[in-house]
Amino acid sequence: MEYRFLGKSGLKVSALSFGAWVTFGEQVDEEIAYQCMKEAYDAGVNFFDNAEVYAQGQAEIMMGNILKKTGWKRSDLVLSTKIFWGGSGPNDCGLSRKHIFEGTNAALKRLQVDYVDLIFCHRPDLYTPIEETVWAMNLIIQQGKALYWGTSEWSAEQIRHAHEFALREHLIPPTMEQPEYNMFNREKVEKEFLNLYRDIGLGTTTWSPLASGILTGKYNNGIPEGSRLSLKGYQWLRSRLESEEGRKKLEKTRQLTRIADELGVTMAQMAIAWCLKNPDVSTVITGASNPSQVRQNMEALKALDLLSDEVMEKIESILQNKPRPPMDLRNL
Repeated sequence: MEYRFLGKSGLKVSALSFGAWVTFGEQVDEEIAYQCMKEAYDAGVNFFDNAEVYAQGQAEIMMGNILKKTGWKRSDLVLSTKIFWGGSGPNDCGLSRKHIFEGTNAALKRLQVDYVDLIFCHRPDLYTPIEETVWAMNLIIQQGKALYWGTSEWSAEQIRHAHEFALREHLIPPTMEQPEYNMFNREKVEKEFLNLYRDIGLGTTTWSPLASGILTGKYNNGIPEGSRLSLKGYQWLRSRLESEEGRKKLEKTRQLTRIADELGVTMAQMAIAWCLKNPDVSTVITGASNPSQVRQNMEALKALDLLSDEVMEKIESILQNKPRPPMDLRNL
């Protein structure tokens, strides 16, 4: 396993990490989840990602039970949760000081730990001032309930606002962002955040490297039973796939699969390795519904060495979606 610093912090996370989204509590039971986490841990994964909203808290309960069962040394692990959607009550949602405080305490209880290493603001909150959220996150860290805080799917402007306010008030600024990043979704990570990597040392814990399964190639010939797109509550993902844009992505995936075949790796392994190729990616969060998928995903590290400049150019010729750099109007 390769370990990378989380932005400019001194914390190292495994280049490949494991997350509970979709699978824990929805696709797999606790025994399968245990086998998946153990497979990841044995491969060198130290970062395990979760959120209060995953399976309405059941994902955290399952992960907490598994951590207790394994007896893994806490200092060897980097655990996370994300706060935003905590329930149906008037104050159970968002990034108010009240919900951050209560949501964090509830998440720690479900995970059966004293603290998480990383805590994320799961989405921006249009109704809570960023200043209030920064103060609340600073409080959580000062109380020892989390070690680093960050954001997920925030804009560069919102992250910079939070960072500058924190520095001005002598508070702890956000360390990392958790954006979607894959061959079909590149703008934020490759363009919007460029100045943040340089100016504030932003780390990234990217999610959905397989574009909700499209980049595995398993949908090339239709939607198989038991897949994520066949699950109740994920009709929105199915609609995306069956749209005109989705059909274009499927055609590109079929072309990309031929490159993966030439390299002797799976389409999924090539897609994950492609994300890792970006030096601004601290870790790629993977998921799986069985231990064999975890093993296959971990093999993506070997595929990384196969992605030469020539291969990357071939991939780019199919994708044709590389974000344009800022225009040099001085021609320097």
